[in-house]
Amino acid sequence: MPITKITQIEGRGLPLPGHDIDTDRIMPARFLKAVSFEGLEAHVFEDDRVNARAAGATHPFDAPPYQGAAILVVHRNFGCGSSREHAPQALVRWGIRAVVGESFSEIFFGNSLALGLPCVHVSPADADWLMAAIEAAPETVLRVDVAALTVSCGDRVMPATVPRPAQEALITGAWDATGLLLEGDVDAVAARLPYVAGF
Repeated sequence: MPITKITQIEGRGLPLPGHDIDTDRIMPARFLKAVSFEGLEAHVFEDDRVNARAAGATHPFDAPPYQGAAILVVHRNFGCGSSREHAPQALVRWGIRAVVGESFSEIFFGNSLALGLPCVHVSPADADWLMAAIEAAPETVLRVDVAALTVSCGDRVMPATVPRPAQEALITGAWDATGLLLEGDVDAVAARLPYVAGF
């Protein structure tokens, strides 16, 4: 299985306004009892979605124009709160392949990187502009260029930032620990280990 290098992500956007959206909201604690991560995508923002419906509103993750979106656009301090890796797991399983926002919780950022989910920083003004553009034209395709550190929407190209070690891990495939392991000759290494082959 070859390692997966992540240099560009293209797809429609999903705007999720609000600062300090924590992992308890992304994935409520009662869904952490599962033995695997399978099926978590059905419960992304479960409580927020239920509350929105009760108020006669539609949460962005329920809105028909955003179904199938691949790039989540957020504001400041996204993914704060507890360290649960279920939050980025659920987003990836829902179909999110990149997150663009003002800033991210450090633990959420690390958990996302381990899944190959780039979290790319843009300015507050650019985050606001992207959300408005997606709301006005949900069919618009966004492009996150991890290598060039840009986010494109239509004719507009915005500068982006990613910590250099994370950028290098994504574009070289080093984020993919399983892929790196399988790319090596596991059998040859095992044959050299006396505690594996010496019985």
